[in-house]
Amino acid sequence: MSQDVVVTGLGLVSCAGEGIGAHLAALEAGAPARTDTERFAPYTVHPVPPLALDGQIPKKSDQRQMEPWQRLGVYAAGLALDSAGVNADAALKSAMHLVVACGGGERDTAVDGAILTGLRDAADPGAYLNEHLLNDLRPTLFLAQLSNLLAGNIAIVHGVTGASRTFMGEEAAGTDALRIAQARIASGQVECMLVGGSYSAERPDVMVVHEMGGYLRAKPFRPVFSRDGEGEAGFILGSAAAFLVLESVAHARSRGATILARLAPVASDRTRREPGAVARSLEHLWQQVDLPAPDRVLSGATGVGGITAEEGEALARIAPEAGITALGDVIGHSLEVTAPFGAALAAGLVAAGKARDVAVTIVGHRRGEGMIRVTAA
Repeated sequence: MSQDVVVTGLGLVSCAGEGIGAHLAALEAGAPARTDTERFAPYTVHPVPPLALDGQIPKKSDQRQMEPWQRLGVYAAGLALDSAGVNADAALKSAMHLVVACGGGERDTAVDGAILTGLRDAADPGAYLNEHLLNDLRPTLFLAQLSNLLAGNIAIVHGVTGASRTFMGEEAAGTDALRIAQARIASGQVECMLVGGSYSAERPDVMVVHEMGGYLRAKPFRPVFSRDGEGEAGFILGSAAAFLVLESVAHARSRGATILARLAPVASDRTRREPGAVARSLEHLWQQVDLPAPDRVLSGATGVGGITAEEGEALARIAPEAGITALGDVIGHSLEVTAPFGAALAAGLVAAGKARDVAVTIVGHRRGEGMIRVTAA
C-alpha cells in the first residue's frame, strides 16, 4: 500500500521570528535576521527573538520546568497544530503520532568548567575525570538531558498522546525522523503525525563541544558557500525549531484540511567521507527521490571545509537551473533541526506559490547525508 503524504501544518521559530511568512521573507533577504557576536565571542550565534510563550505554553509552571530547547520545540509544535487546524480537536490529537529529533539538554557549565580546569594539572587525568563526573554532576542532570522530554512536554501541553519516538544524533536524526514519519503514513500504518525538532544554540557547552571538534567558524557571518575559500570554514549555530503536521491525503481531505504541499519519500545515506563521497552520495540520493529539475534547492550545508565546497559543486552540476540557498544563510546551523526546517520551509514555498518542486539537501558536519523532495500536491 502506498498513499500520498501531505503537509497540512507548519510551525517555525528561528532568528527570523516565528511563522512561515517571516521565514519566507528571510529566505528572500538571504541573510539571518539576528546575529549576536558578543555573548560567545569570538563565535557568532543567530538567536531567537523573545517569544510570547503564553500563546502556546499557557501554564507558567510548564514554562519554568522546561529548558530553552524544550520551550522552543513545544512552541513550534503548537504553531504547527494551529496551522493544521487541529489544536482544538482533542480526539484527533490523542491519536496523532509524534516523532521528534533533537539533541541533549543543557549542561551544568559551572561544573564542566571546574572539571576542565582541574583536568589540566591532574596527575592521572583519567581517574580525575571519572571521579569528578561521578561526584560533581547532579543525578537529575542526566534526566534533564533526555531528548524524549521534548516529546513528553508536547504531549502534556498540546495533548498529542499517540505513540512517540525520538531521534538524537546530529543532522541525520532529523532526516530519519522525516523519513520514517513519511514512510509510516505512506504505508497506511498511521494517518496523521507531528514531526520536527528543536535546537538551542545559545549555550556555552555546545560551543566548547564543536570548537573541540574544529567545526565552528570564529569570524562574523559570511554566506555558507563562501567560507571555505575565505580560509575560515565552519558553521555558525542558530537556535531554531520546526514542526510539520503530516497526513495521508485521504485523511486530510476527510477533515477538510488545507493541503500545503506533498512530501515525497525521504532518502538517506551515510558515507565514509572520503574525497568525492559527498558528491557521489548526493547524486545517488537525487535519483532515489526522483528529482527531475526542481525550482529551488534548500541546502543544509554546514559551512565546514571540504564537504561544503564539494556539495556546492555537486549541486551546481545536478541542478544548474535551480536557485540554491543555504539554510545557514537564513537561520544559521541547527543540527538535528536542519532536515525538518528545510522541509517546512520548502512546504511554505510551495504553499505560497513561489515554487512547485523543491529539493532539500542535508550533509551532516561529520556524517549522514539526506535528500527531501517537497512538491505541489
